[in-house]
Amino acid sequence: MSSITDYERMPDVAEAERRGLAQEMQRLWETGPGVRGWLSTVDHKEIGLRYIVTAFAFLIAGGVEALIFRLQLAGPNEHLLTPEQYDQLFTVHGMTMIFLYAGPVLSGFSNYLWPLLLGARDMALPRLNALSYWIYLCAGVFLYAAFAIGFGPNDGWFNYVPLAARAFNGGPNIDFYALGMILLGISTTVGAINFIVTFLRMRAPGMTINRVPILIWGTLTASAANVFAIPAVSLAFFLLWMDRNLGTHFFDTAAGGQALLWQHLFWMFGHPWVYAIVLPAMGMVSDGLPVFCRRPLVGAPAVALATVATMVLGFGVWVHHMFATGLPTISLSFFSAASIIIALPSAVGVFAWLATIWTGRPVFTTAFLFFASFILLFTIGGVSGFMTGSLPVDWQLTDTYFVVAHIHYVLIGINVFPVAGAIYFWFPKFTGRMLDERLGRWNFWLMFAGFNIGFFPMHIAGLLGMPRRIYTYADGMGWDWVNLTITAGSFVFAFGVLLLIANVVRSVKAGRFAGANPWDAPTLEWATSSPPPPYNFVVIPTVGGAHPLWEDRLGTEGETSHTRAGLVLDHGREAIGTTPVDAEPNVILKMPGDSLSPLCLALAATALFVGLLLLAWWLVALSLLGIGASILVWLWPRARLGETAGGAHV
Repeated sequence: MSSITDYERMPDVAEAERRGLAQEMQRLWETGPGVRGWLSTVDHKEIGLRYIVTAFAFLIAGGVEALIFRLQLAGPNEHLLTPEQYDQLFTVHGMTMIFLYAGPVLSGFSNYLWPLLLGARDMALPRLNALSYWIYLCAGVFLYAAFAIGFGPNDGWFNYVPLAARAFNGGPNIDFYALGMILLGISTTVGAINFIVTFLRMRAPGMTINRVPILIWGTLTASAANVFAIPAVSLAFFLLWMDRNLGTHFFDTAAGGQALLWQHLFWMFGHPWVYAIVLPAMGMVSDGLPVFCRRPLVGAPAVALATVATMVLGFGVWVHHMFATGLPTISLSFFSAASIIIALPSAVGVFAWLATIWTGRPVFTTAFLFFASFILLFTIGGVSGFMTGSLPVDWQLTDTYFVVAHIHYVLIGINVFPVAGAIYFWFPKFTGRMLDERLGRWNFWLMFAGFNIGFFPMHIAGLLGMPRRIYTYADGMGWDWVNLTITAGSFVFAFGVLLLIANVVRSVKAGRFAGANPWDAPTLEWATSSPPPPYNFVVIPTVGGAHPLWEDRLGTEGETSHTRAGLVLDHGREAIGTTPVDAEPNVILKMPGDSLSPLCLALAATALFVGLLLLAWWLVALSLLGIGASILVWLWPRARLGETAGGAHV
């Protein structure tokens, strides 16, 4: 680290370019060539895109799984799948969509966009960022390897005991799931820590707390929640693995354990996780929708506060998943009240988005359609959740298809639709090209119609008494037409998703060139080229308001933002460190270069979990040595190419 007084402000980026600063920054920050460079990069943009692509690969896998078992349920007495195959398929589908797609895809967008939104050169902990991706990839491969060899998890993604205990589930299925989820939890936790530190230390000078984009707030609150929630579920899976393999009895009621302990530990994580995969998506809408309404978000400070309040309250509602388990009435009453009260901060966001559209001048692009449709889907999912928060209603609806409808409106309607809108909105920033708007309209309407045709009738199926987790049903129960409708809608929705992917693949090479800011958007990521250079900004921007690129038209008084003049950090890989609240620059941070250590550490950690799966203690010991060696290489001091001591740029 160096003192800021060793550096001077560059008055204008054009002068910096004339003096070769941009070329020098390119040399310092670009990823090395070839396979080694691809494996060792710590560039947040490359890591973010890898997250998005990998998450979409899992989305496709999970979608195919859903279509298969929807064919099984399209009519009565179907025999496409055996009960065991169905159990594995719907469990892996839930695991994939909830853990391998919904959270990681948001991490991908946040990884790519955070430093650009904050006016920074990179995330605060670049190597930890790379580690989070590699462990996520290894965990996904680990979990799907089990499915590929016929030992996929088969007890539902919630994995309730005692069915998950060795006495009732003797194969390695649950061991794969337990260990894979612990490994995935490591990825989520280290990624969350990186986001928190980046928020506290990497904001551009002048970006005070009240000037932070809503997307930042969404990901920050989700990350803070994950730091507290992930240990609960990791502990639950580890205790279960010990019960199954080491003879402990944490969940064995016959030996004094408690089966409900599993549900408490799981849902203490599970419900905050729902908000963790919703709030960043809501942040995307809050930042993207106003661009197409040609005005700032109505009530932005209230939306930011509501985002934080939603997550805080989210830690007090987990028992509404357990209303039918016989808990004391006083606790049921408390959690029922909390489950209803949590609708209030969500309503703040809904009214802010509606007011923004109503008072703005909407431009009906594909991105706008996805963002606006999210409001309707969010309301439907929220109302059905509000209903199940009422104790007597929940007793009637629990374990029916009504709950399946609710979870899909929450996890797909409130995640996939904002993500699709975000792709259309930020694709020009990622690639420098525009997506096809005409194909985008077809994409939107097929997804919107297919989603509602496929998932809204699930409410009706639940009210007609259809239970969850059944692999077939008898003729004459009144569920035939509704299941056929659900299956048809699911295929329409899947075709819409395929159009989205086709649009992306086609436009990467053949899309119209975008320019730096094709949407005339107000935030800092649009102040640099599309796609951004490896160093993001030639000089560090200075922020004077919440909408740096709209200050002239908004008539902002007082401080002004500067995107073409700022601190010059060219003595190696350097980034600015600012104070947590007021974002005053106080330190120059020396950033690490590319390294294979994160990949090696991820592979060693995966080998450790393979050893635990096989109870091969020699492999466990070797893996621990590999982990120690990788950490040692990671932390070993080394000279940094191109870095000098102090001194001003001249």
